[in-house]
Amino acid sequence: MLREKQQGKTVTDLSESIPFQANNLPFEIRPIGWMERNRQQNQAPHRHGYYEFTWISEGRGTYLVDLTRHTVGANMICCAAPGQVHQLKDCDQVGGYVISFSKEFLFLAQDRPGGWFSDQGPTTAPGTLVATLDDESAHEVNLLIRKITREFENFFLLRSEILIGYFKILLIYLARQTDTNSQAIGQTRNADLVKKFFNVIENKFITHKKVTEYAEHLSVTPNYLNEVVKKVSGFPASHHIQQRIVLEAKRHATYSDSSMKEIAYHLGFDDIAHFSKFFKNVSGQSFTDFKKQTAYQFQKA
Repeated sequence: MLREKQQGKTVTDLSESIPFQANNLPFEIRPIGWMERNRQQNQAPHRHGYYEFTWISEGRGTYLVDLTRHTVGANMICCAAPGQVHQLKDCDQVGGYVISFSKEFLFLAQDRPGGWFSDQGPTTAPGTLVATLDDESAHEVNLLIRKITREFENFFLLRSEILIGYFKILLIYLARQTDTNSQAIGQTRNADLVKKFFNVIENKFITHKKVTEYAEHLSVTPNYLNEVVKKVSGFPASHHIQQRIVLEAKRHATYSDSSMKEIAYHLGFDDIAHFSKFFKNVSGQSFTDFKKQTAYQFQKA
């Protein structure tokens, strides 16, 4: 659990707080102002167990996602994948909408792998997108969001089907504006195995540290898994496993007051020396240096 951060900064873990129960639908769209008034979720960095993107139609602000800060403005959209720490802050007359949806809803709207959103997890580019739409596409997206909002707020006949259809069109507009490797991944014969591999990483990275464990889970040999993952992503399976572990360690180091020992234990390391060596080998810097660096960045922010 992420806890209180130094200098009064906190991060809220909302990974089990699903907003969809009142709507009986794994989808929600709300104005940014409504979210700030009713959930107060942007007062501190936070994360969810579902997807969320923020459409900014006007104004300026800063969008924090994990360890990266983006200056955002009109006609920009920001995606946060499940588990990613994010926050919209320093807002100056920001208007727009926050759209939240589950992985199941994404599957209903996206009938092929890839596209703008991906279930490959936050270790890959599709999970950390901040994109600017051209004026024509932004106009169409604004019109589409109005239709989605109207349908969401009224319980008309076939509401779910229409929302899924509108959302699918929205994803197509977004896919046109971005240049990620998700389309290439979606076109390979090995896409299904790679997707399953990233899904298993997201669910098992604390307990599974070896490629052999993932290969066994996916009923393939370790060599074959490495070969396929490297062919599709450019890196072997072990790289993605290690990066996911270090990402979580960095999240805790940045947004909580947990010690290295506590973080190591949370991530399944019994030996703190082993964790320290692992962190440095994978990230290129010691845990202590990373902590100092992030503390300095918080002081400047």
